[in-house]
Amino acid sequence: QVQLGESGGGLVQAGGSLRLSCAASRSTFSIYHMAWYCQAPGKQRELVARITSSGRTNYADSVKGRFTISRDNAKNTVYLQMNSLKPEDTAVYYCNAKHYITQRDSWGQGTQVTVSS
Repeated sequence: QVQLGESGGGLVQAGGSLRLSCAASRSTFSIYHMAWYCQAPGKQRELVARITSSGRTNYADSVKGRFTISRDNAKNTVYLQMNSLKPEDTAVYYCNAKHYITQRDSWGQGTQVTVSS
């Protein structure tokens, strides 16, 4: 299992930007598919963006064109650049790592993103 630590959340006005980071403990970071999920109060956790071990990406429809996921395997870190933020983006954002063979999941503790109108 890999340990994950998120950072970069905070309070921002609508239209602003934030960059989330997730640092992984494992030097074998490159073999994990990485993803960001969000969970708003009273709602289920849902996928925001995913980047595979080979670098392919996919996004939730609600964030396409606004958010960008990327990874730096040399730094064992995955990022989520969030632009044109909306109040409905307010949620706790969780980093997820999935081993590309075993499919075992690891989760970070989450970071709060609050977008004011």
